[in-house]
Amino acid sequence: MKKFRIKKYQIYTNKIRNPEGIRFVLLADLHGFSYGRDNAGLIEAIRREKPDAVLSAGDMAVRTCPDTLVTACKLLKELAQYFPVYYALGNHEYKMSLSEENGKQYRIYEKTLKKAGVHILRNEHEHAILKGNSICFWGLELPIEYYHKPRSPKLKKEVMEKLIGEPGRNGMQVLLAHNPKYGKTYYEWGADMILSGHYHGGVVRFSEHHGLSSPQYLVLPPFCCGDFHKGNQHMFVSAGLGEHTLPLRIRNPRELLVIDVKPSE
Repeated sequence: MKKFRIKKYQIYTNKIRNPEGIRFVLLADLHGFSYGRDNAGLIEAIRREKPDAVLSAGDMAVRTCPDTLVTACKLLKELAQYFPVYYALGNHEYKMSLSEENGKQYRIYEKTLKKAGVHILRNEHEHAILKGNSICFWGLELPIEYYHKPRSPKLKKEVMEKLIGEPGRNGMQVLLAHNPKYGKTYYEWGADMILSGHYHGGVVRFSEHHGLSSPQYLVLPPFCCGDFHKGNQHMFVSAGLGEHTLPLRIRNPRELLVIDVKPSE
């Protein structure tokens, strides 16, 4: 069976009040992989961590392989039976949704997940109360030109605000944004916590924060993998749970992120 590591982080904020804090699990870049039959191994690992919510930063499927939607759908439906699940699309789901060939399969996928209780955030946000704390989950879905290779436009704060609006002033603002390239803009926008994926840990990983390549930077992409912090703002970039096209990882294990958010001391 394929393996993954569990990578844990802990941050502190004055926007969380309960002493035990809140635990999030982050899924990213599964790309249709299955850890055991119907992802039983992955589900078991998540249930052991007892998160208060499961978050997905996208690319749960492969855009050219609609069968991978079935794998992702089974996983997310199962998780939604136990936990709140919030899901922002990656470029693969987004391109599928626009595709004449696979668009119908994607629409069925999205409809099925929503019926199962999965919160799909397509440039939308939803408020939640977790353990008495106010949390607002935002899902950023960038237009396709922001994924062009090797160059893509800069993302300005004003463009981001037109896509999803301005962050709220009350409660913790959690941004699911698949593409970490625009981390500086996400900070400027005002997210308290940013969750991304997309770069697959840089394929060849040099350290917790540096990898070799990405779809849009030929070498040494910023915000490649790991945790990044700017004052009271925090960004976590997963190296992902799967691959596609080039199934290569060097010193770069697949990973499930567990993030504990604790009240400021």
